[in-house]
Amino acid sequence: MRILVEEYQYNVSVVKNILHGIDALENVEGKVSIHYVGYYYCSHPDVRDCVFILPKVLLKDVDGEELVFGKYKPEDIVHPDVNKDIDSKEKDFLYKFAVWIYRAIVVYKNDRLNDTGIVYHMKIAQIGKGSRRLSNTYLDILLQLLQFNRDNQSFFFFIVKNLHSGYNKINWTRTISHSRAIVQDGQPIYLNPVNKKRQINFDEELLILFFSILNYIGDTYGFPKEINCQFQLIKGAQFKTYLNGFGRTRLRQIKYKYFSDKALELWNLCYAFFDEARQVLINTEKKEYLLVKNFYTVFEAIIDELIGDNPLPDGMEKKQEDGKIVDHLFTAKSLIEGHEGQTYYIGDSKYYKIGHELGDESIYKQYTYARNVIQWNLDIFNRGETPDSGVKLRDDVTEGYNIIPNFFISAKMDEAFDYANDGIEKTDRQNNKHRKEQFKNRLFDRDTLLLFHYDVNFLFVLSLYARDNATQKAAWKKKVRDKFRTEIQEWLQADFKFYAMEAKPGVNAKQYFKTHFQDILGKTYTPYADNNIYSLALDNKDPEGNNDTLLSELKKSFVVVPCNLGDKPEEILQPIMEVERIKPIPTPQWLTTHYLERDLSRGVLVGYCRTKELMAWMMDASKACGLVYNVRLKTDDYGRSGAKTIDVFKNQNIQFVILYFNSSIDTGEYRVFHVKDIFGVNAQEMEDLKYPEVHGDYVLFQFDEEVNIGQINIKGLLNELRTPGLQYQPLITTADIVLKYRESV
Repeated sequence: MRILVEEYQYNVSVVKNILHGIDALENVEGKVSIHYVGYYYCSHPDVRDCVFILPKVLLKDVDGEELVFGKYKPEDIVHPDVNKDIDSKEKDFLYKFAVWIYRAIVVYKNDRLNDTGIVYHMKIAQIGKGSRRLSNTYLDILLQLLQFNRDNQSFFFFIVKNLHSGYNKINWTRTISHSRAIVQDGQPIYLNPVNKKRQINFDEELLILFFSILNYIGDTYGFPKEINCQFQLIKGAQFKTYLNGFGRTRLRQIKYKYFSDKALELWNLCYAFFDEARQVLINTEKKEYLLVKNFYTVFEAIIDELIGDNPLPDGMEKKQEDGKIVDHLFTAKSLIEGHEGQTYYIGDSKYYKIGHELGDESIYKQYTYARNVIQWNLDIFNRGETPDSGVKLRDDVTEGYNIIPNFFISAKMDEAFDYANDGIEKTDRQNNKHRKEQFKNRLFDRDTLLLFHYDVNFLFVLSLYARDNATQKAAWKKKVRDKFRTEIQEWLQADFKFYAMEAKPGVNAKQYFKTHFQDILGKTYTPYADNNIYSLALDNKDPEGNNDTLLSELKKSFVVVPCNLGDKPEEILQPIMEVERIKPIPTPQWLTTHYLERDLSRGVLVGYCRTKELMAWMMDASKACGLVYNVRLKTDDYGRSGAKTIDVFKNQNIQFVILYFNSSIDTGEYRVFHVKDIFGVNAQEMEDLKYPEVHGDYVLFQFDEEVNIGQINIKGLLNELRTPGLQYQPLITTADIVLKYRESV
């Protein structure tokens, strides 16, 4: 086996013969570099061997020199079998690494979504009777095992048929001579007939070994198994003992039990598998190769298959309108949302040599991807449509934008050559996170873009992709997405302090955001399932120097509590809001005065408020309907005494609501509100508004402001309007009746 490394600049004298017959070359200042990855057979008389071109991720820059594993010059491992300096572990790695590269290219080629125009394939030759060569590559052995299985199904069935012929057939001669019969109704009955005894069959043992090998390479490398014979296979720990030497031992013990050419050929293949250095005769009548040009395209396909969404969410396309091509895009849980809110995650895979730093151009392009995705999402809503993913980046209340995680993934090599460890972690390069912003201290701004950089073990993703196991890929996809979210949250919380906010009773949050737009723009966002709860993010460095002042002002109108990313704010806010709701609702010092004398026919509703909790709900201006008073609605299914239909209230031209309390008879306390609208709501709508005690349907009297109609003797008014037995029913009257109980000041 010969080893070359992609894009490394070789002296022509070193690789001239090895590159015989291959056109995929490029001259660079008198040197030769190969821009392919894959496998081919070199038929040059001085070589006559298979050549593997391995990815450039094997190269590591050491003091300005590119070395394989950071130790060897690529020229020194061209022929690893004769280089005594390469230890056995590294040779074994190179030997099997080529198999994974082969499998990855095959999976890529077979995926109809990929551009297979970059893959060049001539079927690898099989064992035969033509011109022959010696090869000891592990990949050759595996391919010959698979091909033998495809070409010799009739041979297997012939053996199986002979194995079982005559089994369980009664030997009447031995049965009659060696056992007694019971005569019943003149007929002899033998209770212990003698069957043909089964002996150890070496043909069967060879087939079991062969199919156990196929099962192993199918599980390990993802090759199709195509096992059609129902033998009890050797698996797991038992098969490992065969790999560790017992396989060769057992095959040598049964070698001389076989005489047919097919059986001997199968024995040789099985022995070559267990004895990897064993040479196998392979037909080379045809030129053979499997090469891929621009292997970075395969690496992008690997990462996209393992972490991305395919097809892309919401009808997006990889090629954006400005011509830029996004590598990876998927939707997953938002960084802030404590429930199931989604956002876009944008990724770019970087196929570099080990330790290569990102360029400014790559970083800038990634920011452009994010801007394009934001605009795409805005366009969907501007057209009056709703994206399939449910993602809405812009919040109409605060005019803030959700955070879009933007990340790079580059490859690294596991120093222990471990294929099982994903090694996904923040890159150890000089910079592993970047932030671009137009305005300081505005995390929820459209122009604040974040970029994070991860490394992943190339061996892990290569093998996972090559095995093409849907269950394994799905499990890792979930794991890595959760990891991205958690670690990006940790990074953000190192730079920002996050809070959850909810408007105090009597405060209209939407109006507050409009009034204080410049103060809170880009600092607040509405990410939670409860649209009355807002997120606040403040830069820990306080670049504007007003974080404390802003917090102080916000706390006058909102309950503001620290809330880490991903936490559920309801659990933190609920106990504090319960206290706020039972506090007396302050009466504004200056109220608009309405003169009832101007229209004595105007309707007035005198309503009872039983608890402070209900009063807090009515005065909560942040709910969808704002300030309201609710009255039980009379319907065909509901006829509570005193209840009325909505038409009754509208026909009475009710323009004011006077609210009184349990203490009003003694204290004379009441409050007056001007009615803006009257409408009905059902029980479910009341529950959505978080009304404390829902009992059927209601009429809502929506207020626009609290007003002053002069000093009223509320006790006298109630005594005149109340009906005996219906003490707390809503009372309808007119302005002229109310004026009778106006007191002089």
